[in-house]
Amino acid sequence: MKEREAIRELGICAFTMSHIDRYGIGKVMDMAMSHLLAHDPNRPIHLSYDIDAVDPAVAPATGTAVRGGLTFREAHYVAEIVAASGVLASAEIVEVNPTLSHDRGAHATVEFSLGLITSLLGKSII
Repeated sequence: MKEREAIRELGICAFTMSHIDRYGIGKVMDMAMSHLLAHDPNRPIHLSYDIDAVDPAVAPATGTAVRGGLTFREAHYVAEIVAASGVLASAEIVEVNPTLSHDRGAHATVEFSLGLITSLLGKSII
């Protein structure tokens, strides 16, 4: 079974870059958080942040780098909104692989990932 089919069949609420293009990251995050907290606003959330969701111009050191991903600001906004919810219980940054990029790309991806962690801890970049 393909991933999209499984998501539909299991009734998983999922948002794509097309949703972000259409509604903007703010509205998409509002919809995502509303869905997650609809039944219990104090529900603890675990965030698994897949770095390959971010545009490779920002984070190139990943195994599945695809142009058109989240911008620097959009990626931080996701982390900031989850942190501001007050229900973030745990988080991980995955798919960071410095061996898949040149030195500058590896450094940029690691530094960007560390910045996302500070956003998850409540720091705003603006």
